[in-house]
Amino acid sequence: MPNKLRARLAAGKACVNGWLAIPSGFSAEVMAQCGWDSVTVDMQHGVQDYSTMVQCFQSMTAHPVTPLVRVPWNEPGIIGKALDGGAWGIICPMVNNKAEAQALASACLYPPTGKRSNGPIRAAMYGEASNYQKIANDEVLVIPMIETQEGIDNIDEILSVPGISGIYIGPSDMGLSLGLIPTLDREEPLILGIYEKLLASCKKHGKFAGLHNGTAAYAARMIGMGFRFVTIANDSGLMARAAREAVSATRKAAGDVAA
Repeated sequence: MPNKLRARLAAGKACVNGWLAIPSGFSAEVMAQCGWDSVTVDMQHGVQDYSTMVQCFQSMTAHPVTPLVRVPWNEPGIIGKALDGGAWGIICPMVNNKAEAQALASACLYPPTGKRSNGPIRAAMYGEASNYQKIANDEVLVIPMIETQEGIDNIDEILSVPGISGIYIGPSDMGLSLGLIPTLDREEPLILGIYEKLLASCKKHGKFAGLHNGTAAYAARMIGMGFRFVTIANDSGLMARAAREAVSATRKAAGDVAA
């Protein structure tokens, strides 16, 4: 089964990504039916672990979304296990230079390109006629996160590493690294200028750029700016937002008796 997300990105199409912080197969199943192109299990800042990642993947199998994982760190053990568990792409935090990008690509790809160990216990089920190992290097997405000034400064070297598919920007950590408050949907001219620089580098290297967003309106605006992989909040945030809006609307419509 080819990676549909990879094919869509290669065609220059904008892709909308869901984000799973909740460790629940049922929550993942609901999210997978909402029209996302891909859904990412967040093992870094969500309350997910490896077992719940697998449960989420199992729950999403019947739906046409590409399963991804944000791993906790640039460490080959967890990267390999996430891929073996069925991820078609790895988003990796805090990749700051060429050496760290090379380490990430090496952990994601089988020899001779990389050093990924063989043992795709669930992922093998997705290979065409069990040829997973033959197609994996061509299908797995390797996505370093750019979140620091060092990463920004080294963007051309990072994108030049063989096997790197594109980048994913973490606006909150990027803000922190530059002495700003951690938030999404940034409007500072400094940050928007950085986005333009990173987008230009991605275009030069033929790679895609991704961004985590807080709202649909901002995500759509960023697609217009040139981003081709956009995430909107996460499952817990979307649920809380919808719940607050429902409660507020009910109290407003009911008047004083519900105030």
